[in-house]
Amino acid sequence: MGSACIKVTKYFLFLFNLLFFVLGAVILGFGVWILADRSSFISVLQTSSTSLKVGAYIFISVGAFTMLMGFLGCIGAVNEVRCLLGLYFVFLLLILIIQVTAGVLFYFNMGKLKQEMGGIVTQLIQNYKDNHEDSLQEAWDYVQAQVRCCGWVSFYNWTENAKLMNHTNITYPCSCEIEREEDDHRLQMRKGFCQIPDSNTTQPGVNSPELWPVYQEGCMKKVQAWLQENLGIILGVCVGVAVIELLGMLLSMTLCRHIHSEDYSEVPKY
Repeated sequence: MGSACIKVTKYFLFLFNLLFFVLGAVILGFGVWILADRSSFISVLQTSSTSLKVGAYIFISVGAFTMLMGFLGCIGAVNEVRCLLGLYFVFLLLILIIQVTAGVLFYFNMGKLKQEMGGIVTQLIQNYKDNHEDSLQEAWDYVQAQVRCCGWVSFYNWTENAKLMNHTNITYPCSCEIEREEDDHRLQMRKGFCQIPDSNTTQPGVNSPELWPVYQEGCMKKVQAWLQENLGIILGVCVGVAVIELLGMLLSMTLCRHIHSEDYSEVPKY
């Protein structure tokens, strides 16, 4: 292979590793986001679902390791260090195997994750307490207010909350309240239970859910669509990283073989 081709291979490998480093940082960022998010449905899932926590730690580990490999690959490519290029190839192969394994496991556990979501939200609604500071409750209030939905399957899920249904006035979850046009500018999130004062009901002393001024559509379809969209972005990034890994392995092996041949072919003449 000519020296010009080797130079092109070397700098292409450097650019691939630079991009590899950036994508590793993106994967690491996704993992940190899953663990640190406190204002969306991810907060509800990651607090109660062990599988999502494990997935987040896997993303962080793979992202950090990918960044390290990208850094080592850049050094090995620029300085033509054969040992670093060999290690780089082996570690890239290991990362690729881990990514494929994690993707297959995640794909076959999607149904389990959806079942976990339903169970987590149902239990959260049943145990919801008014005037109680709780990160899970606040996260679910945020979801209902932002997505404009109520309950999981429908707003009737809230009738399973004994504390709510024990009220004699018309009482409903505040975050489910239908937003009026004049309230569009109001960004603060409402929490807890709200009451309609002096409400006229056909059954005095009964908290009738049919009279609640709330969204009647449940959050299940909207939340699952939101989760599917975000997970699709994550999987798309992982596929992009896998393609770069394959190209990096090919280029590193090509450059490594060239360095090896130069070491034994360039014999000094006396």
